[in-house]
Amino acid sequence: LIAHNDSSMRDTEDMDAEVEFDEGEEPSFSDPEDFVDDISDQELLGDVLREKPQEADGIDSVIVVDNVPQVGPDRLEKLKNVIHKIFSKFGKITNEFYPEADGKTKGYIFLEYSVPSHAHEAVKNADGYKLDKQHTFRVNLFTDFDKYMSISDEWEPPEKQPFKDFGNLRHWLEDPDCRDQYSVIYDSGEKTGIFSNDVKEPIEVEERARWTETYVRWSPKGTYLATFHQRGIALWGGEKFKQIQRFSHQGVQLIDFSPCERYVVTFSPLMDTKDDPQAIIIWDVLTGQKKRGFHCESSAHWPIFKWSPDGKFFARMTQDTLSIYETPVSFLQQAICFRVDFSWSPGDNIIAFWVPEDKDIPARVTLMQLPSRNEIRVRNLFNVVDCKLHWQKNGDYLCVKVDRTPKGTQGIVTNFEIFRMREKQVPVDVVEMKEGIIAFAWEPNGSRFAVLHGESPRINASFYDVKSNGKIDLIKMFDKQQANSIFWSPQGQFLVLAGLRSMNGALAFVDTSDCTMMNIAEHYMASDVEWDPTGRFVVTSVSWWSHKVDNAYWLWTFQGRLLQKNNKDRFCQLLWRPRPPSLLSQEQIKAIKKDLKKYSKIFEQKDRLSQSKASKELVDKRRAMMEDYRKYREDAMKMYQEQRPLRLELRGGVDTDELESNVDDWEEETIEFFINEEIIPIGDL
Repeated sequence: LIAHNDSSMRDTEDMDAEVEFDEGEEPSFSDPEDFVDDISDQELLGDVLREKPQEADGIDSVIVVDNVPQVGPDRLEKLKNVIHKIFSKFGKITNEFYPEADGKTKGYIFLEYSVPSHAHEAVKNADGYKLDKQHTFRVNLFTDFDKYMSISDEWEPPEKQPFKDFGNLRHWLEDPDCRDQYSVIYDSGEKTGIFSNDVKEPIEVEERARWTETYVRWSPKGTYLATFHQRGIALWGGEKFKQIQRFSHQGVQLIDFSPCERYVVTFSPLMDTKDDPQAIIIWDVLTGQKKRGFHCESSAHWPIFKWSPDGKFFARMTQDTLSIYETPVSFLQQAICFRVDFSWSPGDNIIAFWVPEDKDIPARVTLMQLPSRNEIRVRNLFNVVDCKLHWQKNGDYLCVKVDRTPKGTQGIVTNFEIFRMREKQVPVDVVEMKEGIIAFAWEPNGSRFAVLHGESPRINASFYDVKSNGKIDLIKMFDKQQANSIFWSPQGQFLVLAGLRSMNGALAFVDTSDCTMMNIAEHYMASDVEWDPTGRFVVTSVSWWSHKVDNAYWLWTFQGRLLQKNNKDRFCQLLWRPRPPSLLSQEQIKAIKKDLKKYSKIFEQKDRLSQSKASKELVDKRRAMMEDYRKYREDAMKMYQEQRPLRLELRGGVDTDELESNVDDWEEETIEFFINEEIIPIGDL
């Protein structure tokens, strides 16, 4: 009641004020004669003007789709259903328009999405979509037409950039002793060193503190060393490992190079936004420029992009969509298909992918050649649970590991479908495995492959050879192996069967030419195995990242003979520096192998010198002393020559330097003198 009375009293006072105002003289709101209005409408009504309808409202959400089939009224509804099914997965379509002429559609359509981001997604993923053999969609934003129309017809050459000389980026290949290099991270990541491999002990090339914040990566040909930092990636190279390039990508975590080393791909979970994709960025290594950004749903299967062997194409999987892009033409998308998994051939621009079963349609594996998109081989599969694709290093063979559930049986049966890529019509052979598969690996430069199968403690290692007569023979099987990984030598023939981590580092060195076990050893709790590029040495290591004690890396020969135990405090990572492909032809390589005996004596002599008992410290000390002597002798000879005019002046012009050099004037004289005499009685003998 009191509150009600207070409110009534305030209302009464307001009414009285209004009455007094009405009764009084009304104030003037007119501007003076010299008044100048300097307040713009934007300042006064900015919030209202921002909501003013614009003529171009909504066009940011409109896309134009070209190369659409031209159909009449009888097939228009079916076409609309197909178009709607393809493009509605990118977002909600609010409007669509099919221009017509002479009773048929014109071959292009307009689609409007609810928000511009959906239109951008449609352009990114649907441009290049192959509807059928005659129709491949070209998708653009409606607003891009104004941008293309405003481009000048006159071409302006780009500004010439100054040349930066980084020295010989492949100097390490000129080592007279052909020593390979490797990088080592230790001291829990605080120190990074580059070493040259030597049989006696590693030779330090470069060492820096806090060179990287996480880990390092070599480029595929060994030209660049990539280091990770909070702000981005840095590339180093040359004789003194100078900084060559920087890529600014905040919070970068992962990196990948194209096989040609022209592009580098970085991933960061911090920078991505809907309108500006920056989770994944492709950079140009030579210029340091950003080529294109991409969204990333998950980085669990890195690398997201898989490159063709020549670096001209790359592809990625998003949900059930395989997108293929071409370089360097603005990284335009060339094809789009609905697939599950894919892999590039290491030797040719051929992409392999597989599609799961759909009701009565069997699963199938397809081999497609690019850029023609010709399907060179299709293989239908039934009762498929999963497929894994394994290429041989040269692309000569493809193994598709197929897990099946045969009708009327329980459990999973595994088949290896072997595609012979170099033969006509790509024939396929099948190897059936009745046990679970632990590991599979092709011989890099051959026709053999190794398989680990079974369950611990009965793990078997089987070796197969793909014969030219169309058969696949089982060469050898070792039973009861302590192994969960297969590591082939880069040159083939030799391999290491390793039981890493949980299997306590058991090692078996195998020669597959006759399937003999060369040596059985152990590196307790080994976490990694790394072959050098030549296949002569192999390193086993215990990383501090996976195990906190016994951190070290051991160097072995390919036969399993232990050469070194290098204990580094909190050792983390070792990576061999890759070598680029040889510039020699196959004929030249064969000629060198044929005449190898000519060089064997030189090699044997160098080996004997390297096995000398003189320690490295003693050799270095003697070399330093010899260098000091040479320097002292050069300085003395220089001083001797500088003082020659003074000697001539002091001796009246007589060149005393040459007095003893005239051998013809010498006289030889023999002098004999008594030194000692000792008499020994004969009877004492």
